[in-house]
Amino acid sequence: MTDELPELAEGSAYYQALGGGHFRSTIHAQGAWNTHEQHMAPASGLLADALERLQPRPGMRMARLSYEILGLIPGGEFHIEATVLRPGRTIELLQAELVAQGRTAIRATAWRMVTSDTSAVAAIEDTAIPGPEDCKPYDGSAIWPGGYIRSLEMRVAEGHRPGAGKVWLRTAHPLTDREDSGDLARLMGLVDTANGIAARVPPGPDSYAFPNLDLQIHMYRRPEGEWLGLDNAVSFGRDGIGLTSTVLHDLQGPFGRAEQILTLRQT
Repeated sequence: MTDELPELAEGSAYYQALGGGHFRSTIHAQGAWNTHEQHMAPASGLLADALERLQPRPGMRMARLSYEILGLIPGGEFHIEATVLRPGRTIELLQAELVAQGRTAIRATAWRMVTSDTSAVAAIEDTAIPGPEDCKPYDGSAIWPGGYIRSLEMRVAEGHRPGAGKVWLRTAHPLTDREDSGDLARLMGLVDTANGIAARVPPGPDSYAFPNLDLQIHMYRRPEGEWLGLDNAVSFGRDGIGLTSTVLHDLQGPFGRAEQILTLRQT
């Protein structure tokens, strides 16, 4: 892999749909660690979109999304392969892979579960955070490079500091130039941003890199809308491993949690 920039699609979307499960990333999907890679966030949204479209069934929804990042995610052209790993009447396990330059860069699995009315016992222990209207504008691109970070509108709540913070984000860019993705895919395409909103140390030279190897998302409610709220905490261990933990919100309140394991590397 060289540092040369790949040929990127034009337009306002994160991806150009080429047909048959093939896509090309645009500058808006560009990563923060390397100019020639994709950011995990929009790529995970595209995989969530593929899983939602895979043999959909009424009365079922995805409750857990698990992403394994198997290496650098190259910018440019790639394709997505989706399959049902474990069919079932009430529970199904789905899989989607992002394949670029002859290898799988991301493998995603999802548990799709039957839904039922449990409102009589519904309860949520996660605490709501101040809404975006009560937060201040936040310029993530002042800290992080790359086209993806520049594509975001961000707002930060009072008390934001290195290692912990509450941030809202949304994007005006559709996931693909088809502009037909739903709220779930759009919001899942923002979750991976959590690892950079309250970095314990500044990224760049003479510091540490802390890329995540995975992204695990659990949802006790299906999210809606365009705003994603992140109530975020970052822990660094003593042996080169860290963890970013996040409670996920939409404008209705908390809807789930995300975890990202980190590899800490001196730069």
